[in-house]
Amino acid sequence: MDKKFIVRFRGVRGSYPVPGETTLRVGGNTACVEIWAGGHLIIIDAGTGIIGLGKDLMEKYRAGGEKEPIVATMLFSHTHHDHTQGFPFFAPAYEGTSVLYMFGPRTFYEDIEEALSRAMLAPTFPVALEELKSLKVMSNIEEAEIVLLDQGMDPQILNVYRDEKESSPDAVEIGVMRSYAHPKGGVSIYKISWAGKSMVYASDTESYVGGDTRLIEFARGTDLLIHDAQYTEKEYITGPVPKQGWGHSTPEMAIAVAQAAKVKKLVLFHHDPAHDDDTLAEIERKAQKAFPNTILAYEGLTIEL
Repeated sequence: MDKKFIVRFRGVRGSYPVPGETTLRVGGNTACVEIWAGGHLIIIDAGTGIIGLGKDLMEKYRAGGEKEPIVATMLFSHTHHDHTQGFPFFAPAYEGTSVLYMFGPRTFYEDIEEALSRAMLAPTFPVALEELKSLKVMSNIEEAEIVLLDQGMDPQILNVYRDEKESSPDAVEIGVMRSYAHPKGGVSIYKISWAGKSMVYASDTESYVGGDTRLIEFARGTDLLIHDAQYTEKEYITGPVPKQGWGHSTPEMAIAVAQAAKVKKLVLFHHDPAHDDDTLAEIERKAQKAFPNTILAYEGLTIEL
């Protein structure tokens, strides 16, 4: 995978997991995306989809004779439950040789480490964050910063205005944009660039009149845009409980961003748990009429950029 840029969807739901017969095709796990770029493993969000990813990583680790430790860069869009609930069950976090570089936003004056630690405090969970055997390097990351992943080096956090970027041409660059269109405290939207290819992950964001102009500029010309599309237009506007202001988008909003930003491929993401496979298939068909290169995210969907 060293010379490939691969995006694999491990969990595609919002709010809460929905196992069952009506969600078999799309999947019922909450948000988690696995990315391989330049030989680096990047994981965005840790909903229940990360549990299966952890099992696969451990199987590969053991099959290799435990010679190569599991090293991952983890990005959290925010710390709402559906984006963190799988982390306490992420098997590599319990392995002493694993190295996890974890980045996320600082919200309500709380560091990403404090937020994750609080989610695992007794009596809600029997194992505390600090008891996990893996090496965990946790940092806040803000909009004016980028993360550089270069071979043989720890991730570097640089300020885009003050720090000089010194890296090899093969380095992976992670940019961040802060969106406040999600209660409470907003979310981080990430852009990952490597070898002339790029993707943007924009979950849990709600559009504005005329489109989210900052997101449009952030995603301009990217090869792949993963965008929240939790509600249908009818659900968003009329209800029975209108969803405006809830911090999520419709497929139409996602398409508007994709068209304005001239992205090559759009993936609709963060599906409502009330939407079964048939409902989501119809949403995809309708979206493809407006923006043909649209795909509905489903568990196991793999895209090579």
